[in-house]
Amino acid sequence: MSTHNMHAFFHPEAIAVVGASGNPKSLGHMVMKNLLLAEFPGPIIPVNPKYESVCGVLAYPSVEQLPRLVDLAVICTPPAMIPQLVDALGELGTKAAIVLTAGMGAESKPGGPSLQTLMVENARCHEMRILGPNCLGLLVPGSGINASFAHAGSLKGSLAFVSQSGAISTGVLDWAKSSGIGFSCFISLGNSADINFGDALEYLTEDDATTAILLYIESVKNGAGFMKAATLAAKRKPVIAIKSGRVAAAQKAAASHTGALAGSDEVYDAAFRQAGILRVPAIEDLFGAVETLGKAKPVKGNGLAIFSNGGGPGVMATDSLVMNQGRLASFSQGTLAKLDAVLPRGWSQANPVDLIGDAPPERYVETLKILLEDADSSAVLFIHAPSAIVPSDVIAEAMLDVASNATKTVFTCWLGRDGVARAKHLFSEVGIPCFDTPEDAVLAFIDMTRYRKSQWFIAEEPGKPRNHMDRDRIRDIFRNVLDQDRDILSEPEAKTVLAAAGLPVIETRIARDTQGCVSMAHELGYPVVLKIISPQISHKSDVGGVALNLENDEQLLAAAESMVRRVKAMRPDVTIEGFSVQEMVKMPSSHELILGSTRDAVFGPVLMFGHGGTAVEVIRDHAVALPPLTLSVAKDMVAQTRISRLLAGYRDRPKANMEAIYQALLQLSDLVVSFPEILELDINPLLANDKQVTALDARIRLHQKASSVVEEQECLAINP
Repeated sequence: MSTHNMHAFFHPEAIAVVGASGNPKSLGHMVMKNLLLAEFPGPIIPVNPKYESVCGVLAYPSVEQLPRLVDLAVICTPPAMIPQLVDALGELGTKAAIVLTAGMGAESKPGGPSLQTLMVENARCHEMRILGPNCLGLLVPGSGINASFAHAGSLKGSLAFVSQSGAISTGVLDWAKSSGIGFSCFISLGNSADINFGDALEYLTEDDATTAILLYIESVKNGAGFMKAATLAAKRKPVIAIKSGRVAAAQKAAASHTGALAGSDEVYDAAFRQAGILRVPAIEDLFGAVETLGKAKPVKGNGLAIFSNGGGPGVMATDSLVMNQGRLASFSQGTLAKLDAVLPRGWSQANPVDLIGDAPPERYVETLKILLEDADSSAVLFIHAPSAIVPSDVIAEAMLDVASNATKTVFTCWLGRDGVARAKHLFSEVGIPCFDTPEDAVLAFIDMTRYRKSQWFIAEEPGKPRNHMDRDRIRDIFRNVLDQDRDILSEPEAKTVLAAAGLPVIETRIARDTQGCVSMAHELGYPVVLKIISPQISHKSDVGGVALNLENDEQLLAAAESMVRRVKAMRPDVTIEGFSVQEMVKMPSSHELILGSTRDAVFGPVLMFGHGGTAVEVIRDHAVALPPLTLSVAKDMVAQTRISRLLAGYRDRPKANMEAIYQALLQLSDLVVSFPEILELDINPLLANDKQVTALDARIRLHQKASSVVEEQECLAINP
């Protein structure tokens, strides 16, 4: 990842169009036409031996015969010519090339590298940068550059748009121009053979002409480079993204619950949150979000106060707020008393506030003042439906001074069109966000709270693993497992690793036969839990390989013999190596949780927290994050789950020891960061009550070959 020589894309002195054409339907013709229409101030030089001129500009037969140095070349030739052209341009001193051509995956010669690989190799020999291939091109309105085959140009503005899809790019250009939205630059990455999202983000972070960065992402190749660049960018300016491909056509087979549950889109979600990127679902939301972030004052909490001149709009806004995991502000008694003094008798006495349809302008103003003073109200949403009693613009004029000078964000929703047009204009002029529907206004508030949380994450730097674990003990266990050509640890081995990492585990003994089980049970004391040990069985309960609450020798022996018969009948192919015996834990008011780790192809290690137990893949209540964790991210992981509401305590159930849960997540994070050979890990269940947490079962899978293990932290998307 580097911005070396990228300046030549955005501020070139001269541009060559290699493959420029007189054919109006060709790429070369469209690029020439667009560059001329954009009024680039420097020379635009067409290169094509078939033409004396293109679009009225003198053409040259080859790049070697160019009359001067060009720092940017736009290449529109057939694929086979491109590696040689790049080499020739590099020899002449060209520092950047935009390759629009598709089909670069073909072999350069039988059994040889692809044309794309050869092109990149040639470019690197000359420190030349490549945008594309297979891309729409580049637009930099402030520099008079439209080096693309887009059907429309772009207005000047301060938004940067970076996209992997040419089709999405042309659609956005068309929509933005008709909406009066301009760009500082418009970058189509195409195949990202050289320049990728990380490079673009790094450059745009330092670009003074860009105030916000919008991304359309289909996939990321270099997770670590992307995270580093995105985090740095998000500390300086808003970064807002759409990620397509939310629904996977198929989930790869995974031996662990964590591997089966942590889907690719969830991992992207986590990466965006931890990088400070705001993710939105649709194209129009990109521009809505950037407008809100640009206009609205920072939101310091998550409580929203709502008031309207009718009950229905307030209810619609509340529905949207709750469905999007938002929270209504809880008015203080002082706030309620102040509202009593200005509102009609019989008002709702709660949030949202209904002003009643006959409200005079003074009632709007006083209500807004009171809600802005309420301690739990982080922002105020005002919804207005047109009324014959008081015109909308009169209400807007009355409220404008209070709303524009408020220290908190005021969102407005003006229902209707012509009847509220002037009111909306008055508020928009002073930078107050205006929306057409209650749902849009609420989603803007939700975006603000999500953005605020992501800024917390990037402000808290992740630290290196703490020195609380017995690294030598863990390393010896892993080496022993791999030396035996195994990749899955036995349950006792996995628990020993967890204990060495500082995680609380239940003591477990190994017995090779039924009589050994009895001896182990006597040492531990009844009641006990019995589990089958087999290297081929990952989830023991699936084959009846677990027996709970065995209270004496007779029950234990019967359970062991029955277990062996059942497992052999269901899985005659497996080898039974013995049994594990552990104390039957009694933790009153406890919850079954799961902590785990798996490995994502793009972002590397991924951690998971959720509702545990045997039905974990049915319940599907979990959250994921990238290590190393900070305390804020650990708390957010827990808060994202439904079981967090149970952990907070309910009825006669006490609140769980949340600090112990957070600590367990941080210790798991340290373990995974310190030992990249861990491919998958499950702690299921982790019992949690008001006193403690205890791991009852654990499973760890390693990379099968030690040679495939990367050095510590090289595999991490977030480098501590």
